[in-house]
Amino acid sequence: MTDEPLETPALPEPEPAPVVPLTADEPEPEPGPEPEPVAVPEPPELAPEPAADPEPVAVAVAVHELPEPAPEPVAVAVPEPPAPEPEPEPAPEPEPVAPRTVGRLIADALRAAGVDVAFTVPGESFLGLLEALPQVGIRVVTTRHEGGAAFMAEAHGQLTGKPAACLATRAVGAANMAIGIHTARANSTPMFALVGQVTRPLKGREAFQEIDLPGSIGRIAKWSIELETAGRAEANFLEATRHALGGRPGPVVVSLPEDLLDELVPGAALDAAPFRPARIEPDDAAVRRVLHLLTAARRPVILAGAGVLRSRGTADLVRLVELLEVPVIASWRRPDVFPNDHRLYLGMTGYGAADTVRARLDDADLLLVLGARLNEIASFGYEVPRRGQPWIHVDLEPRGAGNGLGEPTQAVVADARTFLRVARRRVSMGVLAAEPFDARRAADEADRAAYLAASVITDEPWSGPGVHPGRVIETLNRILPPQAVVTTDAGNFSGWAARGLHFRRPGTFVGPTSGAMGYGLPAAIAASLEHPGRPVVALAGDGGFAMTMSELETAVRERATVVALVFDNHRYGTIRAHQDRRGTGARESTDLGPIDFAAVATALGAHGVRVDDDAAFEPALVAALAAGTTTVIHLPIDRRWRSVGVLDPA
Repeated sequence: MTDEPLETPALPEPEPAPVVPLTADEPEPEPGPEPEPVAVPEPPELAPEPAADPEPVAVAVAVHELPEPAPEPVAVAVPEPPAPEPEPEPAPEPEPVAPRTVGRLIADALRAAGVDVAFTVPGESFLGLLEALPQVGIRVVTTRHEGGAAFMAEAHGQLTGKPAACLATRAVGAANMAIGIHTARANSTPMFALVGQVTRPLKGREAFQEIDLPGSIGRIAKWSIELETAGRAEANFLEATRHALGGRPGPVVVSLPEDLLDELVPGAALDAAPFRPARIEPDDAAVRRVLHLLTAARRPVILAGAGVLRSRGTADLVRLVELLEVPVIASWRRPDVFPNDHRLYLGMTGYGAADTVRARLDDADLLLVLGARLNEIASFGYEVPRRGQPWIHVDLEPRGAGNGLGEPTQAVVADARTFLRVARRRVSMGVLAAEPFDARRAADEADRAAYLAASVITDEPWSGPGVHPGRVIETLNRILPPQAVVTTDAGNFSGWAARGLHFRRPGTFVGPTSGAMGYGLPAAIAASLEHPGRPVVALAGDGGFAMTMSELETAVRERATVVALVFDNHRYGTIRAHQDRRGTGARESTDLGPIDFAAVATALGAHGVRVDDDAAFEPALVAALAAGTTTVIHLPIDRRWRSVGVLDPA
């Protein structure tokens, strides 16, 4: 943002009235794992000291005198002439640097950027790169569809903060990857989308599967380029890396002419040192201004998003809000940004949100948006911040006024975790007046109680076929351990999880803010490959799951252990809900036929089971988590369910 920072008054001196030290409620840091005991070698046994020489003992001996022997001639040593000094060996010539192909150079650059896994449907146009990836230690996962490859790469980046690569061939492969590229852009996820291109001599002749990749698919990404010469390949790819990882992260599309990848790069001078973007430190005066506004507000609230997760800032956020007694609301599809069982957590925005969430945001006299983009769903249709509401944006790329969004009261360009740490240091130097602090705590307790009452997902009367979606979510809350990873697809089924599924640790949820269907299963496969041994559960509707269910074979082949729950109502439920809201009575195109998802799973080498009532779900879930293989649990649901707590009488 180009706006100049506002003049910021100094923080007011604390009143001499009763005070509460801000550091009083700061939680002890969570103990890290006990260090492994280090074996200290025993000191070697010392050799015993030699005994002292015995004193000489005088012995009386009879001696016969003998004649003295004649002196022997003395040998005189004649020095030999010195040997000539050997001539110094010449210094070894430096070994010439073997030239690398462009494909190998790109593989080295990917590894230096932090890539350790690549997902692909192979194509002849990029074999020169594909064959180089294992040589530099990058795992290659072959998928059944380029869309699945892109979803897996995006989920890996969202979960770890490190980029992955997805590779495809020419126009057709790139078009299939487009949905994952768009999802990475919406999620601010670093990702390399590498696309083989036709050979350079054939460009412009409508060659087989030719397309202007940077000018078409590349425009979905944060940045794109087509490499043209071996001499510029190193600089071009370094620029791509800067765009993928620097500032607000995102996907980059790199077009790779087939003939270029096997061309040699003279000297192969790429510095393979790891590339790490610098953390952006906030302006100290801006941080003081933010703290002044937060402490002066009566009903502040923080809206926290992916920037906190990506910077690993959850623990710092918890400590800061406990010092200031400010509640937190998670941005849409970022429910793991703050421990849901904490007294200051008030829910998540977007589809399926409890009614209290929007009301609490509207009631705030100050809104701090921390590492969130304020997209349409997260902001309830761009209604948050409300008109005239004071708000602060802390982000790598803060938003300014425009398209109905008012100018922020304060914008801070910063990495979320760095901002939080600077703010904590500032706050720990002062005190907060006891009376406002106590009033905030009482209000926060009331807000928390209201949120918990509004987030119940099983209290409506219901009797019908299939399972109750809310009871499925409640079972997950009971059975899954805190470290389990949950991924979600897009669809109406997700509303029950959005309102009622609880997360206690960061990095345990992955979802697409793009609203892309087909995401849940590929994302779960990527999560299982990254965290083998941890439970991974994918949530999907029948419409979205069918779009990428061929990746079950990928999961089996790569030994991923995913439990996929398929909520099946034989329709595209979200679109049916939009049709119903139109009030025209039209319901074209949203009904679907039946699929035996358990049988599909078995056919693809996984395990499949169908659950037709609530009582059978928990045993099936427990068995699936213990199976050590990918399992699909087919969950038929009552087609009358329109959304959380809403049944369609028709």
